Parts: sequence; C-alpha cells; structure tokens
Amino acid sequence: MGSTYNKRERQRLLKEYIEREPFVTDEELAKNFNVSIQTIRLDRLALGIPQVRERVKSVAEEVYEPLRSLQQSELVGELIDLQLEQSGISILDIGENMVFQKTKITRGHHLFAQANSLAVALVDAEVALTGTARVRYLKPVLLGERVIAKATVKTKKQNKYLIEVISKVNEEVVFTGQFIVFATKY
Repeated sequence: MGSTYNKRERQRLLKEYIEREPFVTDEELAKNFNVSIQTIRLDRLALGIPQVRERVKSVAEEVYEPLRSLQQSELVGELIDLQLEQSGISILDIGENMVFQKTKITRGHHLFAQANSLAVALVDAEVALTGTARVRYLKPVLLGERVIAKATVKTKKQNKYLIEVISKVNEEVVFTGQFIVFATKY
C-alpha cells in the first residue's frame, strides 16, 4: 500500500477532506488516500484532528440544544445538524444488535426509526407525533455500514408538516420516507 502523495501533501489534502466531510472514518480515508489506517491515524494525530467519534460528538453537542419534540435519548442515531422547521441530518452506525444474525442485513425498523425520529425532531413543538409514513427500502444495509439520513420539511400547513427523509450509505440511497408529522398538545 503506497500513497501517490508525499507526506506533507497527503496531510494537507487529508485536512481539507475532513473539513468537507467531518464524519468520514479512518477506514474510508485510508482507502481514499491508498495508505494504511495507521498512517491516517498518525497523520490525524500530527494535525491535531480527533477521531471521527470525537468529531461527531462535538458537533452533536451543539446541535441537540434546540431539540424540543424529543429527548436526546429518544432519537435513533446521532443528530449532527438540526435547523428546526427546515432540515436535519443524523448518522446511524449499524451494529451487531441491529442486523439479522444469518445475513448481517440491517432489520428495517432501525432505518425507519432513524428516519422517523429525525422527522419528528424537525418540528418546533413540545409534542410532535407521526400521523402517516410512506417508506421505501431500496437497498440492504449491512453490518458496519454508516447510514446518513437527511430530512427536509417540504410543506407546513398550520400544525401539519410533510417531511421527506433520504437515507444513504456511501452516497447511495438505501431508504426514503415521507412523514406527515403533527405538532399537537397532549
């Protein structure tokens, strides 16, 4: 395994890449730069760039503050961006407890829960409930993959929101959903 870049150039490009894609893993970076994971870790250390878990955590701490309709613990996945009444992004790393043991394919309710909880999180209300959901599973998601869900408020009429969620793995759409969410009182 050998990089086509010298160390200084690779580190400069690595820093730029992580600034654009802060949630990229060391494994993905190693593959992208054609070097070992250890080389990426040493480069990150030299540049003072924390590992992906710490980058996600620091972004998430700021993002959770405006969340009203859910508690942080009720959200499925890590919330990394939230613009109430507009859009949001969450990340879900697929673990052993989320897949069918025989096939290592993610059980669908995890993808649904990530998308649904993200849709509800966009609503600026104390109580927000899903009225209907129309979902499509487009491609199996496997153990170890990272699902990035992006939600957008398409329309709002009084207390009724139409929210679209698109979930991707490595830029490939794996799940889509349209949720009608109601802001309501108990």
